[in-house]
Amino acid sequence: MLHLAVQMARHRISALLAVVCAVLGGAALITGTGVLAESGLRSQLPPGRLGGADILVSADQTFRHSPDLPIALPERGTVPAALVERLAQLPGVTAAVGDISFPVGLLDARGRAVPVEDPGTAGHNWSSFRLFAGPDSAGRDSAGPDIKGEKPAGSGEIAVDSAVAAAAGVRPGSEVRVVAAGRPAAEYRVSAVIDAPGAGVLFADRTAADLAGRDGGSRSGPKSGSKSGPKSGPRADPRSGTVDLIGLRTEPGATAAVATAVRAELRDIQPRAAEPPTPRLVVATGTGRGDIAAPDAAAARSLLILLASSLAGIILLITGFVMAGALGVAIAGQRRELALMRAVGATPKQIRRLAAAQATVIAAVALVPGILLGYLLAGQFRRLLVDRGVLPEALPLTVGPLPALATILLLALAVQLSARGAAWRTSRMPATEAVAESRSEPRHPSRLRTRAGLLLIVAATTLSVVPLLSRTALGATTTSLAGIVAAIGLALAGPALIGRVSDTLARRLPRGASPATWLAMSNVRGYAIRIAGVVSTLAMAVVFTLTYTLAQSTVLTATTNDVRTGTLAQERLSAPGLGGVPEGTLAAVRDTPGVREAAPVTSTTVLWPYKQLGDTVVESAAAMILTPAAPDVLDLDVRSGSLARLTGDTVAVASDVAASRGATVGRRVDLILGDGTRVTPRVVAVYHRGLGFGPVVLSRDLAMDHTTTRLDQSILVRTDTTATAHANLTALAATRPGLSLAPADTTGTGGGLSDAPPEVWINLATIVVLLGYLLLSIANKLTATTAQRRTEIATLRLNGTTPRQIRAMMRREAALIATAALTAGLAVSAIPLALLGIGFLDRPWPAGPPWLLPAVALTIVSIAFLTIELPTRRALRTSPADALAHRE
Repeated sequence: MLHLAVQMARHRISALLAVVCAVLGGAALITGTGVLAESGLRSQLPPGRLGGADILVSADQTFRHSPDLPIALPERGTVPAALVERLAQLPGVTAAVGDISFPVGLLDARGRAVPVEDPGTAGHNWSSFRLFAGPDSAGRDSAGPDIKGEKPAGSGEIAVDSAVAAAAGVRPGSEVRVVAAGRPAAEYRVSAVIDAPGAGVLFADRTAADLAGRDGGSRSGPKSGSKSGPKSGPRADPRSGTVDLIGLRTEPGATAAVATAVRAELRDIQPRAAEPPTPRLVVATGTGRGDIAAPDAAAARSLLILLASSLAGIILLITGFVMAGALGVAIAGQRRELALMRAVGATPKQIRRLAAAQATVIAAVALVPGILLGYLLAGQFRRLLVDRGVLPEALPLTVGPLPALATILLLALAVQLSARGAAWRTSRMPATEAVAESRSEPRHPSRLRTRAGLLLIVAATTLSVVPLLSRTALGATTTSLAGIVAAIGLALAGPALIGRVSDTLARRLPRGASPATWLAMSNVRGYAIRIAGVVSTLAMAVVFTLTYTLAQSTVLTATTNDVRTGTLAQERLSAPGLGGVPEGTLAAVRDTPGVREAAPVTSTTVLWPYKQLGDTVVESAAAMILTPAAPDVLDLDVRSGSLARLTGDTVAVASDVAASRGATVGRRVDLILGDGTRVTPRVVAVYHRGLGFGPVVLSRDLAMDHTTTRLDQSILVRTDTTATAHANLTALAATRPGLSLAPADTTGTGGGLSDAPPEVWINLATIVVLLGYLLLSIANKLTATTAQRRTEIATLRLNGTTPRQIRAMMRREAALIATAALTAGLAVSAIPLALLGIGFLDRPWPAGPPWLLPAVALTIVSIAFLTIELPTRRALRTSPADALAHRE
């Protein structure tokens, strides 16, 4: 059977090239998606500056809820400092160090912040130097990294890593201004330069504990009070007596035993509740240390899982659609051979096995290069994510065999099903009928196929209603999915629809129509299945491009509208190079002439467990941290309650979330903050602009102490809109090192594509890759379809039709196909896009670039004409007698 399949494939190279391209592109896309998914699950960050620690003990930075995937917690948890001494007594431990991190920014001579790896956690205590990796790659040198100078001896000295020293232009003995933990800028003497990448800025242990609020004293800081603004005053620091993590060095070969002993110690001191109010402590060794060392970077790994899961459905649908179409064309050209085999005694099962074996041989040729291309594609996609700031540079891809194995299994299954399905009708027919029908098409398409296609179109229309019910990015994704499902339904119901439309057009064809027009219309009527296959693939390209692109642009426009309409402030003050806005800045802004209102704004991550169909689901979402002064600078379109009540353990929620989860005003909801702490705040407001401002708003009292930096990220400023007010704010920013002033509405949509959010670039890259695969497969399919008509063209020439008339006929067919594809694609896309526009923009059309539709139309027309014209010209170069003598 395999030998016969190979022999048949040798005589069908032109038709099977479409199958090769379909499998090659499908293998690349599926493998690339699989690499992203595997990396999201298994990729490990390097331990970075803590590479010299054999064991790390930290609060669990991962939330686990079976059967869902783990969710990374980006905000740093804490560990009791008393545990350091206890773990130091364990056998095999040579050093136990508590590590502290806090925001730090160095200033150059001009008062500008010097670039550091992460300003929010760049400050550390000197003792953590003992956890740095030594000169050897394993980090076993107890002397640690090279150091020039001496350790900080007092509160006015610091040590910096070599990269920071080079950027700041300092060396041991130099003086430099430092903004630490939001305190005012102060002069420090550089006592040492450390050759340890990512070490940041190291302070004397006592100084670091004081700056980070770990010394057991009180600190002055803003606390949400009345609407008039935050109040300042000494208050107990909730992080006193804690460290961020504990690093242990062990004797050679004792790491595993010490790790076991540490876990036993932790079991004795931790609560045994199933859901403790704070995260449990965990122990990490080897490759697991990276996630503990940089929890915010590890949280970005979850994005890879989300991207892979969002792409998987569309990629599998498009790949299956393209492969089924390519195999359908290839096997349709072999119907005569298969029918003759039936006539000489082949059973239906043997015919289907032969078709499947031939398709498997062709797929095997394309699988290996396709899989290799998929690994390269995943690497390029990761580079895009890193360049746009979505993924950290340190997070590598996991390159393993699992994506390749999954690709082989999925494509093998798709090839088998598609090939057997394409040969099903011929294999089931009686031998005489199969031979008689091998050069023609069934007069009446399958009713089951037509009904299935119509049901899919109805299902897609029903699915299009989701944006009306859920004004979220997730709700908008159903528009693209609905369009593709409708396109598949169009492919199934296409023969019947094409047949009826062509019959209507043929009856109304003018008597004076040219022979070429008459022949073109007759071909469309007589070969409705063939024409429908071509039209449906082109319509799929139209539907995919319009729905996917316009869904993204509509969500982006709606989000921008929400932010622009809801932002009452004109200016935004931030200090990205300092890790947060320094203390005292808010009061200074409010005292600036021309300023009417000002309020701090910070973002974090929150997890929301809720019931869905009887099961508990946990959803991770971005959340804003606001004070009661927020209504003066932001208008979230509050429908009930008031943002002025955001004090204490309170939250505000978006209206769609409130409706689906019963989170009305006055109700308490279960939330998990970004560091894993469980809280039950009371809902004090429900707002409508959740698309632009997120589904949850947390009060500052509730959430600020559960962020890594505990500093406000920015201050929104509402002025009297005069040039004097702007000049005064500019002067204020100039007098306070590290501050930057920018427009409050920083949605980035007005500055062109270069200023677009990272998700726009990700979606654009996805569209380009998928559309390129789809168009290439369509071009190959059309070329193969036209090439299989050489016998038909030769017969027309023997009957007296001139080459010019044949070319005119084929051009008219191309015009009919392009027109039908554009009409069908627009018709299928119209309802989903109209409902999307109503749900997100309150109008029955989406938002998008005006050139998109003309570009799509031009592309479809060009592909239809080129892929029909070129094979036709090639067929006309062969004499009719030779074409009939060597017909396939």
